[in-house]
Amino acid sequence: MQLPDYDFMSDSTEETTTRFVTFITPGLKRFDLAITTTGRFYGKKLVTDLQSGKTAILGPDDLDEEGYLAYAYKISEEEAEELKQFLYFVIGTVHFTD
Repeated sequence: MQLPDYDFMSDSTEETTTRFVTFITPGLKRFDLAITTTGRFYGKKLVTDLQSGKTAILGPDDLDEEGYLAYAYKISEEEAEELKQFLYFVIGTVHFTD
């Protein structure tokens, strides 16, 4: 099959690592996450909530952005605060590769 009318801006493959973690917060909210580390996204991680299918590219600056996690994952502010506490341990500091 040919795609003559498609104008590809990028098409690449790379090795990544993915951590799958399930936990229940003190507020009894369950999270099933896939956290992918990649060379893209300027050192940020690709965090997918496997229950909702929502994905966000997150770094420490995003965790500090008020309301961002609640917006990205369509969860309450209380649930977002508990998720943020966990993600601070996982995301760490961003290390630029370029």
